[in-house]
Amino acid sequence: MHILIVTNHFWPENFRINELAVGLKNRGHDITVFTGVPDYPEGRFYTGYGWFKKRSEDWKGVRIHRFPLIPRGNGRALNLILNYLSSLFLACLHIPFVCRERYDAIFVFDTSPVTIGLPAVLLKKFRSIPLVFWVLDLWPESLSATGAVTSPKAISLVKRLVRFIYSHCDRILVSSNSFKSNIKEIGGYDGKVDYFPNWVENEYLFEDQDVLNHDLPEMPGGFKVMFAGNIGAAQDFPTILAAAECLRGYPDIHWIILGDGRKASWVKDQVKSRGLEKQFHQMGRFPAETMPHFFQQADAMLLTLKNDPIFELTVPGKLQSYFASGKPVIGGIEGEGASIIREAQAGFSCPAASPELLAKCVLDMYELNSEERQAMGKSGQAYCNAHFDRDVLFARLEDTFYDVVAAYNRCDDIKETSASEAYETP
Repeated sequence: MHILIVTNHFWPENFRINELAVGLKNRGHDITVFTGVPDYPEGRFYTGYGWFKKRSEDWKGVRIHRFPLIPRGNGRALNLILNYLSSLFLACLHIPFVCRERYDAIFVFDTSPVTIGLPAVLLKKFRSIPLVFWVLDLWPESLSATGAVTSPKAISLVKRLVRFIYSHCDRILVSSNSFKSNIKEIGGYDGKVDYFPNWVENEYLFEDQDVLNHDLPEMPGGFKVMFAGNIGAAQDFPTILAAAECLRGYPDIHWIILGDGRKASWVKDQVKSRGLEKQFHQMGRFPAETMPHFFQQADAMLLTLKNDPIFELTVPGKLQSYFASGKPVIGGIEGEGASIIREAQAGFSCPAASPELLAKCVLDMYELNSEERQAMGKSGQAYCNAHFDRDVLFARLEDTFYDVVAAYNRCDDIKETSASEAYETP
């Protein structure tokens, strides 16, 4: 089967779609990727890439066609708007001309912005190819929840755009079961919606022996609560900082932050102004293959999201990676993410945006002995193996493609038959 993957981000950017593309290739499929020139997260083109550089290449047997765009720069509103609009216009302009092979199915990896679905819809209409759309982020709800867009007119416009994209999908996949009602009721989609969660990426399962070649910082001693990922508005760092202040009297508790993002500078300033330098450590961003090295030094992993209805439906992809590490999880989250932590018996959780309760969860974890924490970590690993196994999920996706392609072909056969019957002489 020849599958065209349409995505905002792809290798050398670090997203799950990289592993999925190679995984499908290794299962015997022909994979082509249509994506933008890489600029995430630095906000500038990667070395060797540009408007007219490396527009087509091959990576691990996967063909890549890239469309140009305006880099996101410092991530401020104007930069993001220019990045989103240029991506939309130039992707739609390029896809009919660069993706000219015969494809059995189109697969959209829906990271923000959701407009990546439009060039896929365009090609579907031009070439009559079934479209599978994987929703990892609900729009327009996530825009208003993070404060990125506040205009009711803009939100309404994005909502109509989302409904248009969904209406042209042959199957929608969701990374959280809680997304299903939103896709149906707000998105207006009346087709089949399947649950397809994130899996644990290979980098998080095994420690790379070459990790020692990286210049890695030394961890502080004591009890380490570790956060890994994007430092943005959605991750609710005001609550994390307030919880750290609540535990100022426990100098042996350290907050380790791995990652970068739009709020990183703000967090750094807050740590200094609150006098938390001895306990709160921003280590910076490191390659994915180094994460097992860091995770194994943690005593607990930290997961937080803002207090907003949209985030109650969300299961952050890092939760699977945390479970796979064998470390207990502390969640300052609501909804499905909290339910999974409880169901897995893999740690403690409390309501979002509750600094005192988050501090209590950290303190409760701190007061457990190492055997009790280890038992929680093993429980999370077992849950991960049962529900988020990579090979099982890839096989399920493969079956989805076969099902959608077969149904689409049957539909075309019916249309052709009906058309021919209409012209038969009575």
